[in-house]
Amino acid sequence: MKKGKRYNSVKEKIEKGTLYSIEDAVKKMKDIAAAKFDETIEIAVRLGVNPTRADQMVRGSVVLPKGTGKKVRVLVIAKGEKVKEATDAGADIVGSDDMIEKIKGGWLEFDRVVATPDMMGSVGKLGKILGPRGLMPNPKSGTVTFEIGKAVKDIRAGEVEFRVEKAGVVHAPLGKASFKVEDILANVMSFLDVIVKLKPSSAKGK
Repeated sequence: MKKGKRYNSVKEKIEKGTLYSIEDAVKKMKDIAAAKFDETIEIAVRLGVNPTRADQMVRGSVVLPKGTGKKVRVLVIAKGEKVKEATDAGADIVGSDDMIEKIKGGWLEFDRVVATPDMMGSVGKLGKILGPRGLMPNPKSGTVTFEIGKAVKDIRAGEVEFRVEKAGVVHAPLGKASFKVEDILANVMSFLDVIVKLKPSSAKGK
C-alpha cells in the first residue's frame, strides 16, 4: 500500500527501533504534528491482562489535571431535585424519560451521559444504542451516581473514561497537540498513575 507524502515525512523523523522516554516521545509528537487543525493526542497502553476474564477487566476514569482541550456535551438523565443540581453544575442537557424516548428515536447530540441509579432501569433499555458508542453510564466510571453535580464538574474539568479492549490495550485522549509539553506530561502521568492502581491482583504479567 502506497503511503502519502505527509506519512513519509513524519516517518523520516522517527528513529526506527528507538525506545523513547515519555518526555522525548511527547516532544517528538509535538514536532511532527502538522495537520491544519489542532490534533488530539491519544495514549495506548498494553496492560498485560486477559480481558476475557471478568476479574481482569480494567475500566475506570481519570480527571486530567490539564483537561482534554475538547468541549464536551454532557447529558444528564435524572429527575426531581437532581435536575437542578445537574443544571447548576453545567450539564448541557437534562431530562428523564423524555430524553430516553428522544434517544430511542435516533437523537445522539451529546458526548457523555450521566444518570442517577434510580433511572438506570429505563436507561438500561438503551444499551444497544449507547453501548457500542461507549456512551452507556457505568458505576465504575462514576457516571451512574447520585452525586450528579460532582460527576458533571469532573467531566467539565477534563475527565476521560477508559476500558481495556480485547487485545489487552487501553486507549484514551490526553489533550491537544497545541498543549505545552509539561501539560501533556502532567496528563500522561496522571493517567498512568490510575492505570497502575487498577492492576488486577490476578494479572501476573508486567
